[in-house]
Amino acid sequence: MGVFQRLSDLLKSNVNDLIDRAEDPEKMVKQLIIDMQKELNKSTQAYGKAKASERLAEKQYKNAQRISADWESKAKAALVAGDQELAKKALAKKVKADEDVASYKEMYETISNQTDAIGDQVEVLKAKLEEAKSRQAMLIARSQMADTQKELAKNIGGFDASSSIEKMNRMEEKIVRKEAEADAFAEIAGSDDDTVDSFEKLETDAKVDAELQRLMAEMNGSGSDAE
Repeated sequence: MGVFQRLSDLLKSNVNDLIDRAEDPEKMVKQLIIDMQKELNKSTQAYGKAKASERLAEKQYKNAQRISADWESKAKAALVAGDQELAKKALAKKVKADEDVASYKEMYETISNQTDAIGDQVEVLKAKLEEAKSRQAMLIARSQMADTQKELAKNIGGFDASSSIEKMNRMEEKIVRKEAEADAFAEIAGSDDDTVDSFEKLETDAKVDAELQRLMAEMNGSGSDAE
């Protein structure tokens, strides 16, 4: 494919259409800018060559005009000198030069029009490239946001909220049962301690009473001896 055909395709392409067809929009945007920059470089080089050809054609055209004017001047000089034959020969050269003038003029105008067209295409491509560069960040950001939203939607769609809540309820019931069991064991353990404490108190009280009786008996006995 020629440079200008490729350039034409790029100019006709819509950036959004290209992105829609791309599997990875981010890579597509970056690659699109790279391709457009390459084509711009090639087109700029081609435009330079076209301008060189235009200058050459212009030079040949002006040179042919100068030759034609020179032979006409010589024909006039011959007529002034009274030499018609020499004037005719000069005019014959002028006729040939005029044919060259017409030929070079046509070639110059054709090349000039083509060069102008190439220049216009280069300017359009420059504008398209600048537009793509300015939109690159925005398009990539939009692509990433779309991917994030898509992923979230997939996750939410695959998430069974009712099932999760049911599991949470079952876990809460288990915890409630465990707490009730723990309270019951604590209560039972507390009751045993109270019973032990009661028996120990009874035993202690009995010992205290026995000691009291013994002490009172001793004291009573000591009182009788004193009397």
